[in-house]
Parts: sequence; structure tokens; C-alpha cells
Amino acid sequence: MDNGEIEGSDDNEFAASSSSKGVGLGVGRKYRPVVAHDTDRAVLEMSSLDPTSFPKKIKVSTQPNSGSDSSERSLPTHVGANGSQRESKLELFGFDSLVNILGLKSMTGEQIPAPSSPRDGEDVSITLERPKITGVKSGTMMGVFVPCLQNILGIIYYIRFSWIVGMGGIGESLLLVAFCGACTFLTSISLSAIATNGAMKGGGPYYLIGRALGPEVGVSIGLCFFLGNAVAGALYVLGAVETFLKAVPSAGIFRETLTNVNATGVAEPIPSPSLHDLQVYGIVVTIIICFIVFGGVKMINRVAPAFLIPVLLSIFCIFIGIAAAKKDHPASGITGLSLQTFKDNWSSDYQRTNSAGIPDPAGKTDWNYKLFRRSYMVKLVRGEDVMKWMSGKVDSHALVGLFFPAVTGIMAGSNRSASLKDTQRSIPIGTLAATLTTSGLYIVSVLLFGALATREKLLTDRLLTATVAWPFPLIVYVGIILSTLGAALQSMTGAPRLLAAIANDDILPVLNYFKVADGSEPHIATLFTAFICIGCVIIGNLDLITPTVTMFFLLCYTGVNLSCFLLDLLDAPSWRPRWKFHHWSLSLIGASLCIVIMFLISWSFTVVSLALASLIYYYVSIKGKAGDWGDGFKSAYFQLALRSLRSLGGAYTYPETIVCYLDNCLANQVHPKNWYPIPLVFCRPWGKLPENVPCHPKLADFANCMKKKGRGMSIFVSILDGDYYECAEDAKAACKQLSTYIDYKRCEGVAEIVVAPNMSDGFRGIVQTMGLGNLKPNIVVMRYPEIWRRENLTEIPATFVGIINDCIVANKAVVIVKGLDEWPNEYQRQYGTIDLYWIVRDGGLMLLLSQLLLTKESFESCKIQVFCIAEEDSDAEELKADVKKFLYDLRMQAEVIVVSMKTWDVHVEGGPQQDESVEAFTGAQRRISSYLLGMKEKAEREKTPLMADGKAVVVNEQQVEKFLYTTLKLNSTILRYSRMAAVVLVSLPPPPVNHPAYFYMEYMDLLVENVPRLLMVRGYRRDVVTLFT
Repeated sequence: MDNGEIEGSDDNEFAASSSSKGVGLGVGRKYRPVVAHDTDRAVLEMSSLDPTSFPKKIKVSTQPNSGSDSSERSLPTHVGANGSQRESKLELFGFDSLVNILGLKSMTGEQIPAPSSPRDGEDVSITLERPKITGVKSGTMMGVFVPCLQNILGIIYYIRFSWIVGMGGIGESLLLVAFCGACTFLTSISLSAIATNGAMKGGGPYYLIGRALGPEVGVSIGLCFFLGNAVAGALYVLGAVETFLKAVPSAGIFRETLTNVNATGVAEPIPSPSLHDLQVYGIVVTIIICFIVFGGVKMINRVAPAFLIPVLLSIFCIFIGIAAAKKDHPASGITGLSLQTFKDNWSSDYQRTNSAGIPDPAGKTDWNYKLFRRSYMVKLVRGEDVMKWMSGKVDSHALVGLFFPAVTGIMAGSNRSASLKDTQRSIPIGTLAATLTTSGLYIVSVLLFGALATREKLLTDRLLTATVAWPFPLIVYVGIILSTLGAALQSMTGAPRLLAAIANDDILPVLNYFKVADGSEPHIATLFTAFICIGCVIIGNLDLITPTVTMFFLLCYTGVNLSCFLLDLLDAPSWRPRWKFHHWSLSLIGASLCIVIMFLISWSFTVVSLALASLIYYYVSIKGKAGDWGDGFKSAYFQLALRSLRSLGGAYTYPETIVCYLDNCLANQVHPKNWYPIPLVFCRPWGKLPENVPCHPKLADFANCMKKKGRGMSIFVSILDGDYYECAEDAKAACKQLSTYIDYKRCEGVAEIVVAPNMSDGFRGIVQTMGLGNLKPNIVVMRYPEIWRRENLTEIPATFVGIINDCIVANKAVVIVKGLDEWPNEYQRQYGTIDLYWIVRDGGLMLLLSQLLLTKESFESCKIQVFCIAEEDSDAEELKADVKKFLYDLRMQAEVIVVSMKTWDVHVEGGPQQDESVEAFTGAQRRISSYLLGMKEKAEREKTPLMADGKAVVVNEQQVEKFLYTTLKLNSTILRYSRMAAVVLVSLPPPPVNHPAYFYMEYMDLLVENVPRLLMVRGYRRDVVTLFT
């Protein structure tokens, strides 16, 4: 078979075989995929090699079959040559085959929902087209490398780099470049790894951080990074304007002079641009750049080289000037490339300087060396604070803070991610190339400047680069101006796109004004950015804002490194970056370097920046819309939950496989001190709620009462009767409705909807499979079916008894709530007592539930009474003392009351007529007798054993009467002592063996008769309280 060919069946052979055998498959015919032109629709075509056939485009659609049963669904078809429709070659794969998802941007349908199977009677047609490429897309060079290079190369290299070499020496300057360069290089590696882990939309680092650390972190860092870029644009504009006015003083509209001190100590006036000149020219330049940005990516790509090429040319001229520097004028301070000068400048020489950075013994700034020692930094100490600085208590700046802005700008390419042809290729190559290029330039410059001039010349000549430039200094001024303008252009290009990307994610409604369509230019965001820049230009002096801008950049770098660290460490199945040269340890080191540099520059500005980011985070978490981006924290939570589950027990790994044992084996074996109630709340057990009510309103209130201070998890379950295939969509809708209701009731829990043929089968599946390990539910909560006799629902007794028996077999505790309609909400305070009728050992569950009720505002004013049921011949005082001691050891305060009940023998002698509830007793006897008579008549008529609920039973009528009397007597005792109680808790008797479910319901009706609010509790043979510390 040739490459790209698909073997199929010949039409003639298929027709012949179909006519003879009904259905058959032949061989010999081949199909080849036909590639459509760019202007054609992206459809899957097949053409036969048979000369009689020709390429035919197909369109996947489904049409209702008019001639078939309404339950049948039509198969995908495609159009033949004559316009008729015939069965698709891909009908085997159904509606969601590959042909139906070729045009989608996301396999999960994040932006474009994936098609779902049509319902009967719906006409669904999907026409797949190639994604339209809107706007101009940039490549690696113009889209990433040039913007990064323009942003990194700035004014610091021209006016401060030689001074840094003179103050710190060659050795320490190399360490400084390596230290700052390592931070940006490691950040670039992390950026490359995340950017190549899938298709990337607009937003650059914000998009990456948000998808890795969550919407709140992404928006908070993204907005800070936007502000940093916007303010940085103003800084670059001011730098360009100031350089221009110094190079051409006559261009100034206003003038002022500043008295400075030169190296000889003689005061001389130095002209300096006025604030008004900076403001006027700065506003004009900002408006011009704004118009360029309004022209779109195409205009920016045309203008950017005009800014960058002169900059590179100026640097090249500086290197030529250094190489051609003459050695016969040592008095000027320029010795040419000299080994002796290199040796003299190797070590540092920190001196006291004036505000202009020129050495001055009377200056107010004292530079002292403290790099890579106790504080690992070069600190700037002011005047009398030197001794305080030596003790490490002074807020100071460092050389690293002065130089670090010269290495920022690595995000300029990723900021334009929406305008790149291939983000997964361009961002890694372009960003790393720009980072390595500038780092190499700085290292070479350190060596050349250190060997070119004396230390005095390095410290006093602020524009040494212009002094040595060949053929004339003016070219350096041009380079300074254009480098800063290029950086301003890139900042004002990336900032609006970043803001528009945040707005398009629809997290903060306040940012909706900045939304843009895909491929459109963010004009409104550009105007907003321009206004910020103009406002900062009008301020003029940005000394207090400048460090914060650097902090915002470092905060963004930290977020990128932490994102890569988290994703690489978790190593989720979705983490498959194309960039393989990364490791989580490198990202962790990069994040650590960013944080260290932030505190080295200024701990106070670091605190301010973190506080601002925290405020945005808090605002987003409160006001922002919920969004699930599949961030790394979700994977971290999953791993944490998995490890926590393993540590709880009930699950073992062998090998690397979790083997969960049944509840009655190892699960639920939690130490009593670590036991939490995990109620499984049966929302609609008896089907008497309206369809639009997902759960009884009071069940959520009761579930909250079972958790101390809201700690714990509840599982709300409802069962839909029917076939899963037919009711799947209804179940999803009901689950969503139930989950919304749970959130509305502020109850921490999850919602589950199960479709089953009947309630008994559904509950049996739930009780066996719900939960995982020791996080399986341990208490089943449901309301008592008070309506069963009133509504004449004969199926309820068997279902009710089946649920209780299933709980006993599955080792689940049971809490049945009678009087749920009267259960108080959180605002209805109750008074009186919480009465416990403790009859059997239940592991202390009933006692613990009473204590949990006291933690709620509704019951905090109540007191607990424990009624111990004893026979008349038992020692009541001894039993009372034992129970008191037991409660004391359990740290529970309760009043103990011992109640004696008549035994069955006493009842035989005295009869029920001594009780007050003779009518209820005789009514139950009469109904049971009638039911038993009907069972016997049916068995005689059908000549079968005595059957009830589909099972053979043996009825001991004397035992039935005994059970009736026991429940009646317990009910009478409750009414006598606890008629005014806030709530009554009583032990739930298990369904007797061989007794019909109808009989058990009669027993329970007698037990709960006239008790307004009652909980029937049965433990699960595990202690939930302990006496020991």
C-alpha cells in the first residue's frame, strides 16, 4: 500500500456481496486523502483511484429519520456527486469521530465546545472550516528576539555600566552580571518550558502563570506586571527626553542649573533640563508612540528595526572606539586596552560620592563592599547610618538594584504571544537568544571597560561610552535615545495586550471595557496605558516609583519560575513541554534568586509590592468570577489528597497501585481521636418533594449540625429511577442543581446523582462504592417515612428495611430523622434538653452527636440528659454511677437518669391496659393481624410458604406482640420524660430476622408516635470516642 492510502472495499464487489450475502466486505479498492487548498473548507475527503470517481467533499450531519422509529438516530452522511446523500465511510465511529473535531481549537472544548450527540428530532449540521488567521503574525526574530533585545538594552548600559565597573571592580562586576544574568536566564528556561506545553493565547506571562497557579494568582501578578510595563514606558520616555535635552541644550523651552562637584572639588554649574521640559517633550513622545502602537503589529514591526539598528550600531562604534583608543594620553584617564589597567581595576574601591555619583570626600553617599559575605550584597549606605548598616538594620540600596534593570525585559516577546505565528518555537528561541546575547555583551563590556580607563575616569566620566565612541560621541547619544524609545515602544505594545488578555478571561467584571475580539488590536487598553504613561510623565520625578517597577518585574519572574517548578514537580500527565532542557530544581533556584534580589534592592519596596499583589489577589477572590483553568494547584491538591488518603489507612500501594479494601475489612478503621462524621445524606428517599426541589431544605441544616465548626465532608445523594442511558442527561442536570443548592446552604459537601432501576438497587450500589478508603461515608442520614401509611405507599416498608439492612451489612452507622420539617435552622435558638435514650452500645456515636449539636448556635443553650434503660432487677444506682464515670472520662457533661422498664413477663401478667397508649397498641395489633391473615390466605391459595417482600418468613406471633409492647413502652417513657425536649436521640433497633418489613414499620411507628423531633441512631461497631488522651 502506498504512503497515505487507505484500503477499502470495491463498490462493485461490495454490491455483489451485499446482494448475495446481505452484508459483506471486499478488498482491492484504495482511497487516498485529498488535501484541500487553503481557500477550501477543512473537510476530510476520500477519492477513489477508480477513474470513474472523483474527489467529493463531505459534510457531516445528522438528519431525523422520518421513516424510522423516533427512537432511532440517523448516521453521519456525506454528499455524493449528484447531490444525493449516502452513508459516510466513517459511520462506524459515530457522531464524535475525528472528522467532527478537526476544526476545534481545544480537544476539551474550552473555547469552542465540542459537539455532543444530538437528541432525537434535532437537526445538527457541522461545517468545519480552517481557523481564520486574523491580523499579522510575527516570527521569532521580529516577534520575540527584537522586542526582548530592545527592552533589555537600555540607558543603564550607556551611562552607568562603566561607573559600576569602577566602583565594584572587574571581579565583582563579573559576579554581579552573572548573578543578575542567572536570574533572568533561569526564568527564561522556565518560560520556555511552560510556553511549549501547549498552545498559548494572548497575555504572555499572565496566561502562563494563571493557567499554572490559578486565576487569582495570575490576575494579581498580571495586573502588577501591567502596571510595571506601563510605568516603565514612562520611565523610558523620560530617559530619552532627558538625554536629548542634554545632548541638545538649545532645544529646551525652560532651563535651570544645578551646582555639582567635579573630581577636583571645585564647584561648577551644570545645566540640567527643567521639569517642564521633561513634561512637554515627554507627553509629545508618548502620544507619538501611542499612534505607532495604534497602527498594529505590522506598523510596530516596521518601526522596531529603526530603533534597534542604530542602537546596535552605537554599541559597535563603542567597541571600535575601545579597540582604537590611543595609549599616549594617560593623563586623560584612557589608557587603551592595558593589562596593567586591568589589574588595577580588578578589585573594588567603594568611595563616598555626591548625588551625581562622582567621588567626593564630603559626599552624602558612602558605598561599602559587603558582597557575598554575611548579607550577600553590595549596599548603599547613607552618611551617619554606616554603623547601623554594619549591624544590618538600615533600609539600603545595592549595586544589584542599580544594575538589575539592565537585564529585565525578557517578557517582551511573550507579551505578544497572541501575535506570534508559533509561540512554542518563537518564545524559547527568541527569549534565550536575547538573554544570552545581552549577558555576553555585558561580560565583554566589563572586561573591556576595566582594561580601558583608570578607576578615576570610570567613576567621574558618566558618559565614558560617548567619550570613547568612534568616530564621534553623538552616535552614543543617538543610541541612548533610540534604545529608550525602543524599550518604551515595546512596553506600550505589551502592556495593553496583557490588560486585554486579563479582561478577555472574564475574571474581573470591572475590566470588561478592555475586552477585544480574537485578532483585534486592544485600542481601549492602549489608550488606558497611554494615560498612565502620560500621568507618570507629568509627575516627572519617579524616584519613589522606579523601584516598585523593578519589583513588579521580579514578581512576574518569580511567578513564572514557581509555575514551572510546580508543574514540573507534580509531573501531571498533561505536562509534556517540547522544551526538554529544564528541571524543577532550576526553576526553584530561579524563584529564590528573584526573591533574594527583591530584598537586596529594597525590603520596604518588596513589602509594598507584595502587599499590592495581595490586595489584588483578595479582590479577585472576592469579586472575581470562578474559573477552572486546570491550574497546577488542582494537581497539587490531588496529590496531597492522595497522600493524605494513604496516610489515613484503608488503602495500600502495591506496586504503585492503590488497593482499597471493603469497609468491613480495613476501611473506616480510623482511630477514635481522628474520627470525623462523613454523612451520606439521602436527599429524596420517598419521592414526595416537588421536582424542582433537589433536597429537603432541612437536611442540609441537619448535616451541618453533625460537623464541628463546619469541619468535615458531607455527601448528598439522590436516586433517579430509570435507565441510565435514557436518564443520563437528567442526572447531570439534577447533580448540578443539587450542587448549587449545597453551595447555597453553605454546606461543605459534594453532590452525587445515581440512576438505578429502583431505590433499593441504587442505594445498595451507593453504600458499597461511594467514597474512597477511609474517606468513605460512615453515617447514612435520611428522614423517617412518616407518610407511608397516610399515602398508602406499600413499597416503602421493604425499601426502608432494605436500606437499614444494607447499612448494617456495609458497616455504616444510621441516623434517621423524624420530624425533619420542624428541625430548626441556624437562626432558631432552642431551649430545654437534648435527651439520649441509650439502650445499646453504639461506639459512643449517640453521645458524640449530642455534643456536636451543642456546638451549634441553635442548641448551645440546651443541656444533655442521658436516660439509661434498665430492668427492674438491676442495680439502678450502680448503673448510674458507672455511666457518670464513663461520661466524665469522655469529657462530657450530662445528667444521668436511670429508667426501669417492665419486662415481657411483667407485661404478660399485667397486660397493656396499665399503659396510657392502649389505643395505639391495639391499633397496631389489629393492622398486623390483618396483614398476617392476608399473607396466610395468599400462601394457602398459591400453595406456597408464607411469603413477605419476596422472601419466606416464619412469624412468631408472641414475639411480634412482645416487640410491639417494647416499642410502645419506650415511646411512653419518652413522652413522659422528654415531651418538652429540644430533640430526642434513641437507639435504632435492627429489623428482626424473619419479620416482614410491614411489621418493622409498625414497630417504628409505635416508637416515634407523638414525638415531635427524634433521631434514631445505630452505630457501626467501631468506637468514635475514646477515654484516653
